[in-house]
Amino acid sequence: MRNLPASGPADDHRAERAVVTAPAPPPPLPRPALDSHTHLDMIDLPVPEVVAAARAAGIARIVTVGTDLASSGWSARCAEEHDAVYAAVAIHPNDTEAATGPSRLPRDPRAPHASVPPPSPPATPAEVLAEIEALARQPRVVAVGETGLDYYRDHAAPDVQRWWFREHIKIAKRTGKALMIHDREAHADVLRILAEEGPPPRVVFHCFSGDVAMVKQCAEAGYVMSFAGNVTFANAQPLRDAAAAAPPDLLLAETDAPFLTPVPNRGRPNAPAQVANTLRCLAELQGLDLADLCDTVTATAERPFRPW
Repeated sequence: MRNLPASGPADDHRAERAVVTAPAPPPPLPRPALDSHTHLDMIDLPVPEVVAAARAAGIARIVTVGTDLASSGWSARCAEEHDAVYAAVAIHPNDTEAATGPSRLPRDPRAPHASVPPPSPPATPAEVLAEIEALARQPRVVAVGETGLDYYRDHAAPDVQRWWFREHIKIAKRTGKALMIHDREAHADVLRILAEEGPPPRVVFHCFSGDVAMVKQCAEAGYVMSFAGNVTFANAQPLRDAAAAAPPDLLLAETDAPFLTPVPNRGRPNAPAQVANTLRCLAELQGLDLADLCDTVTATAERPFRPW
């Protein structure tokens, strides 16, 4: 089972995937924005259909994120094939022990790429990392991620996760790409390892799950914080407080689709269009005009990812 990101109570993954009722499309945003983190390979709709729905909601760009070698390669190819799509590539912390074998993370059998068998895995971690680095050097790959630490699941030992995280930090530095971090119940170790290794110039905390104190630590370091749909949940007040405290110029929004669908469609399958609802929530929490926030997150994304 793929981990759900932290930040307050999380929906059970199996329950979410059992629901097939399509979410209501959000009203279009007043200005273009983006989904800074999604998994198009896990969404059971054709990519052109997902991209078209996102554009209708005002989402002009999508970053689709790999979690193992096969999905990272798929994400890089998807970005080459679709103008609105960019990619991130890495080995997810829960997949680090299985990095040279089948992924522990689920793939929807209905997804467009599911019938394509994954390539034979390289034999060693060094070979896997070399392939990740080669993918990261492609022009439409904008980040090394998602990488980091997950102490909620027990799919990989913490020391194994920490080794792979350090190696991904090195790849981000060598390639000049942003580092996209998965941090679940591991805040202290993630921040410690970043300090020990020396962070790359551009760091994004995907599905930010820290508190107000961690927001201040990240802001002091210049780390970008990306909030997912769980910030819209009424029972996630500590996360909402964190989002309200984040400097607007260090703020991004994401779906992490097909997971964490924001209110009012919570419990239905997620997709990049739904980040419009998360942006509306963030604008309210920040006390900002929605159009201004859209412009701000678009400008913020250009710093870690590239001038679009």
